[in-house]
Amino acid sequence: MKIVFFGTPEFAVPSLERLLAHPEFVVQAVVTQPDKRRGRGNQLLPSPVKELALTHHLPVWQPRRIKKDEETLAQLQAVQADAFVVVAYGQILSQEILDMPRLGCVNGHGSILPRYRGAAPIQWSLYHGEAETGMTTMLMDAGMDTGPMLLEARTPIDLLENFYDLAGRLATIGADLLLETLLRLDQQTIQPRPQDNDQATYAPLIRKEDYQLNWSRPAIALHNQVRGFFPNCVSEFRGEGLKVTATAPLEEAYWSQLPPELTHLREMVDGFKRDANPGEIVGLLKGLGPVIQTGNGLLLLREVQLAGKRPQTGGDFANGSRLTLGECLGASTS
Repeated sequence: MKIVFFGTPEFAVPSLERLLAHPEFVVQAVVTQPDKRRGRGNQLLPSPVKELALTHHLPVWQPRRIKKDEETLAQLQAVQADAFVVVAYGQILSQEILDMPRLGCVNGHGSILPRYRGAAPIQWSLYHGEAETGMTTMLMDAGMDTGPMLLEARTPIDLLENFYDLAGRLATIGADLLLETLLRLDQQTIQPRPQDNDQATYAPLIRKEDYQLNWSRPAIALHNQVRGFFPNCVSEFRGEGLKVTATAPLEEAYWSQLPPELTHLREMVDGFKRDANPGEIVGLLKGLGPVIQTGNGLLLLREVQLAGKRPQTGGDFANGSRLTLGECLGASTS
């Protein structure tokens, strides 16, 4: 099968790797986003998908606006591909492009459709505290993740799993699912299923304000925000920014899902002050970090990053900053 692969971030790399390694597929070319400036040196760097493509000496096309790029459109048409495979590419494909390949355009999407259509399905599924997610393959149409579904694979979400962890697992699951989908689509052993639009939910692009932690929210909501939008959630500490990158809700409903190094502290935590203000430090767990009062429940800060510093464990943060009970994070900081 002749394939053109569309993808950009690390999430798409396992799918391209699997296609390149499989004898039934020939990747004719790769389409990815233009190089971007990143890092402290502001260097122009290629996408992870482009890096992999170049190591395999594949043609790489990087149109800024693929729907308007006549050269890329002509190249895509000339390939006469059996399928276009799209995994986290980052641009909308026109109907002209969707109609080019023999089997259509097959997309690997990081949710169980029709839930979490859109740009950030993994992040928002964590934010909303879902217990399960997965990958769906679908035939693309002109809508936003609205095309008929082909196959799906489900997986549970661990309470302490963050976006990076979950995306890594889903990328591997999705790569396997994509190969099965393409082979069965070619063999005509898949019956595409229309999505139930009444069950659809959306996962929009994440905005800067979504990263701001409000300690008046419940502990579990803050925990889900931190892991869903990892590693970017921020609060205020002693007048400066503080990134919070790993937490744990220390409440009755969640003790059974926490690791042993935390569960044995349950009796101690139960004795912590419970009438404190949101954002107030009510406990210091040796080697683990500060315990914060939220709008409902207690939250352990397991990893943080002070402004201009490297990430550090909650225990190192407590020791290095000489935290004291009664100090406050966020709006309560004086």
